[in-house]
Amino acid sequence: MSYHGKRVYGGRERSNGGGASNAMVRVLFFPVLFVYLELVLHVYMGTELKYLPIWLLYGLAAGCVCSALTLPFKRRVNGVLTKVLAVVISLVYVVEMIAKKILQSYYPLSTAGTAAENRLTDYADVIVSTVVSSIPILLVFFLPAILLFVLGGRFTGYARFDVRFAGLVLAGAVVLHLLGLGVVHLPWSGDLTPRMLYGMDTNIDDQVEQLGLWNMLRLDVKHMIFPVKNDLDADFSGIGGLGDNSSSAASSGDASEPDPGPVIDTSPNVMDVDLAKLSAETSNKDIKWLADYFNSVTPTKKNEYTGMFEGYNVIQLVIEGFSGYVIDPELTPTLYKLTHEGFIFNNYYTALHFTSTSNGECQTLLGLYPKNGNPITMKRTGELGTNCYFSLAQQLAREGYEVLGYHGNYDMYGRLVSHTNLGYDWRQYQSSLELEMGETKPLWPQRDSYVMEASVDDYINSDKPFHVYYLTISGHMPYSNNRIVAPYRDTVRALPYSETTQNYVATAMEVDKALEVLLDKLEAAGKLDKTLIVATGDHIPYFNVDTLEELSGRKFGSSADMEALKESNIDFDVYKNSLILWSASMEEPVEVDKVCCQVDILPTLSNLLGLEYDSRMLAGSDILSDSEGLVVFTSRCWKTDKGFYNRYTGEFTPAEGVTMTAEEQESYVSAMKKLVGYKLDSTPLIIENDFYDYVFGQS
Repeated sequence: MSYHGKRVYGGRERSNGGGASNAMVRVLFFPVLFVYLELVLHVYMGTELKYLPIWLLYGLAAGCVCSALTLPFKRRVNGVLTKVLAVVISLVYVVEMIAKKILQSYYPLSTAGTAAENRLTDYADVIVSTVVSSIPILLVFFLPAILLFVLGGRFTGYARFDVRFAGLVLAGAVVLHLLGLGVVHLPWSGDLTPRMLYGMDTNIDDQVEQLGLWNMLRLDVKHMIFPVKNDLDADFSGIGGLGDNSSSAASSGDASEPDPGPVIDTSPNVMDVDLAKLSAETSNKDIKWLADYFNSVTPTKKNEYTGMFEGYNVIQLVIEGFSGYVIDPELTPTLYKLTHEGFIFNNYYTALHFTSTSNGECQTLLGLYPKNGNPITMKRTGELGTNCYFSLAQQLAREGYEVLGYHGNYDMYGRLVSHTNLGYDWRQYQSSLELEMGETKPLWPQRDSYVMEASVDDYINSDKPFHVYYLTISGHMPYSNNRIVAPYRDTVRALPYSETTQNYVATAMEVDKALEVLLDKLEAAGKLDKTLIVATGDHIPYFNVDTLEELSGRKFGSSADMEALKESNIDFDVYKNSLILWSASMEEPVEVDKVCCQVDILPTLSNLLGLEYDSRMLAGSDILSDSEGLVVFTSRCWKTDKGFYNRYTGEFTPAEGVTMTAEEQESYVSAMKKLVGYKLDSTPLIIENDFYDYVFGQS
């Protein structure tokens, strides 16, 4: 052991003035480094500092572990290990910070496999530009490591400490860890507390804010080895009465006395499933929980729109990076037509959830909110071969439809497996879809109009009804002066916007052209009047929220908060969007004021197509029914027809015209918070336990 200004090295003592102080610096370097990096990250990202005691203690503990690992070896080995660890740890914080800035979410280690499979080169331009613009803060993150290389020779190479001393440092790490655990279990206030987050494998951003980045990564590794067990509240009392909101049903035309017309079937949209019996007979506690939960849910009712499009062809699109704020009658006439001459949804939202596009699809195609963490829900359904019984592809395939799906890209997020599992004959690059090619690989981005032209003949002349799904690609960020913009460059350069926003408008014009091609082909084939067009965005252009501010003429929050989509400080109308639900057979538009979102699309279509489905077993609900509207945001804030609940402040703001007594409001908010939690928590239980297969079998 080194002490009192001497080194014990190679069996000889060498004098070393100030050795004791150098030894102290040597031991404390990593604990100080972790605390420094956590503090820089939290201050730079503008997160709450009231949780500092938690991530300070855990940072000190992690630092002690690293110090212990760099003490007992030979001088040169200790020095190299210290420098390598300092750089690697700093790099982890930098990578996570960049990921948060670009993709609006921190990424745990369990996403590494997906990141490796996906083509990150598609993000090369935005990654490079973000790194370049972040050089000052990057230097701040790397400052301790830089100083270590410049000045650290005085102590990094300090003689080896014996194993006993390293053991003492490890013991200190254990003590600090236990102290951190004690602080975690203090009675913190809020809907999501440190104690709750410590036992969860979801809400990654909240874990970083309250527990610290390193703790989030550590817990992620722990949960990969020891998966989180379901210990959910099973008190379903109070939620069964939620949902009656007849005043928000769809309306059209004038306010004159309606014609009574034929009697409308308003029976509940349920299937012949005895959930109580299923609960009583199963030994699987997750399936029992799901059965009891769904049995407590109030089903939506059939309505005047039930079966309105029965037997129609259905073409559904999820449009990359789309926002309704970009729609213009002159620049995007087809989008304008489809959003103004069919069903008009005035309060539709595309809330951004974990992994953006993939889980935007999850909401749209499964009618479920995605898990806010790993495994990625949509990809997981393919990995497990989960029975997606209510997917539109499977529902319509059971009705004899031809079912096809297209994406003009490589196999991202395992879609070849997951979307085939959904029921689609899935076609993408290297899987039966022709793309525009360069010398050795597809051109990037692909033009949506080309994909439409290359695919439409696959089904347009089918003698069976068809359901076709397109995941578009032209609207993918970054919105640079690329090949998608080129045909529209002269037009958009005349617009009074920044170049980035002009380019974004051009990508919408390309989507508009693709839809025009589709409608023209359908009309030429005599099938337009018997086809339902459904389209929505997967998510807003999250990296370019300032573009939405330009297009909408309003502010949604500070630039920093919007760049990180920090939901504690933003205007949630940034997520407001347009949902296309249109058929040429509609004689007049139908205006809908109900609050709604992506998870509501599947049950709405199921009802419009006259399909048999069970409305209790989906997170969304039929927008055209008399149920209350609901949209749940990733932060667990939520909005209904009755008002908006801010999870960060714990405040509920009633909607205009809604009055509640304090007692009524407290009861309503309490019940809704419980229901929101159940909707979010039910998805991984459905997927991991193959619940639909348990109920419906392989039929």
